[in-house]
Amino acid sequence: MKKKIAIIGSGFSGISSAAYTAAAGHEVHIFEKNDIAGGRARQFTTANGYTFDMGPSWYWMPDIIEDFFRDFGTSPEHFYKLVSLDPQFEMIFNDGLMAIPEKYEDMRRVFEDLEEGAGPKLDKFMEEARIKYEVGMRDFVNKPCLSWLEFFSPKIARNALKLDLLTSFRNHVRHYFKHPKLVALMEFPVLFLGAAPADIPAMYSLMNYGGYGLGTWYPMGGFYKVSEAMIAVAQKQGAQLHLRAHVSEINIRDDKAVSLTVNGNEICFDTVIASSDYHHTETLLDKKYRNYTENYWQNRVFAPSCLIYYLGFNTRIPGLKHHTLFFENDLDLHAHEIYRDKKWPSKPLFYACCPSKTDPGVAPEGHENLFLLMPLATGIADNETLREQYFEEMISRLERHTGMTAMASRIDYKRSYCIKDFIADYNAYQGNAYGLANTLKQTAVLKPSIRNRKIKNLYYTGQLTVPGPGVPPSIISGKIVAAEINQLKHVPV
Repeated sequence: MKKKIAIIGSGFSGISSAAYTAAAGHEVHIFEKNDIAGGRARQFTTANGYTFDMGPSWYWMPDIIEDFFRDFGTSPEHFYKLVSLDPQFEMIFNDGLMAIPEKYEDMRRVFEDLEEGAGPKLDKFMEEARIKYEVGMRDFVNKPCLSWLEFFSPKIARNALKLDLLTSFRNHVRHYFKHPKLVALMEFPVLFLGAAPADIPAMYSLMNYGGYGLGTWYPMGGFYKVSEAMIAVAQKQGAQLHLRAHVSEINIRDDKAVSLTVNGNEICFDTVIASSDYHHTETLLDKKYRNYTENYWQNRVFAPSCLIYYLGFNTRIPGLKHHTLFFENDLDLHAHEIYRDKKWPSKPLFYACCPSKTDPGVAPEGHENLFLLMPLATGIADNETLREQYFEEMISRLERHTGMTAMASRIDYKRSYCIKDFIADYNAYQGNAYGLANTLKQTAVLKPSIRNRKIKNLYYTGQLTVPGPGVPPSIISGKIVAAEINQLKHVPV
């Protein structure tokens, strides 16, 4: 039976769910509060010619993204050009840098040069990671996680021990590698999962395969090209996108979501999918209809927020690659200050993305486009004075790395983005940037449910529910919710 479906939010999970439900013949409407679609993957262009991606910048797990387009009879190549980065990225340490080559054999030599015997160990590590990736990303993460019984499949049973769910990622990495640079390299990808390596199950070494094994890519024109392409796919299926559409209430009658209040007007729907921040979505409901209490959210482990600077330079920056990780300081200390002490970091790590090294179209000729990101604890104080303090530190470390002096004087565009902005633009709980951390106690069925337990036609999708944070998981999340709706024979009553 054809249903009229409302989707709140146009991030990757919302657009994904829109495409799959529209393809099943439903009337689908996407409501986005901002003036551009894409959620955290928005993009903006400045008056002086810079184009900045506002969020995601690492194109990993290309096969998962390609799966979305294949489901609709197309491919990413129809919408944007992908470029493989070489090196994939550089890591800056106090005693020099380490470049991560595009080709696996070259990466293997880097490992062997740093630690005798690490080359064969890398082979074994990556083979195990490949198996986890195939089971995890092709079976495990595609479950709606409404019951543990979903995981009693022959394939998962055969590979249960190989998934390493009860081993910490930190211990798993140190079982193979001792050199601190190699340990840092292998631990880095789990930062995308929002927790310290000691608190993440070893199953997530699948991230190493999804990144290093499948390569680091860049879509020419910026990551927003992926959002644009997915929106185009969803619209081709019949989904309708409404911008500057603020949803202020989910209206319930007889324990059923019957309408949304959008820009002050009530619009009726048969089913509602919330791709908006889960906690915020629940505030659109009377307390008796919410899945979780405020105390529940306060006791979750959230992935970090971050301080971001979008910078335009009126000159080229020497010695800087497309992706650069500044790891001169201790990862454990920074992680502790994010998850335990919950304060601004004393010795931060940070990340620099310079897409103009690959894509001249994102900056005026002879200029440079630079994106700086420093992970932060959620819910802490955020003001311009603090932002500028850390900006100066990041610029100082960039100067040491590039040999370029007086970098701040070469800036002709500057914009900061931090906790307050994540709250204002995305209603993000405590200003989180990446959703819930993928700790063992917040995995699978232990994540917030995709179904409202009291309102049978209200669903949740996105980085605060299954399968978790990141672009590919968010795309999968939308598909999971759409599958739950599409298999229903009638509108729930």
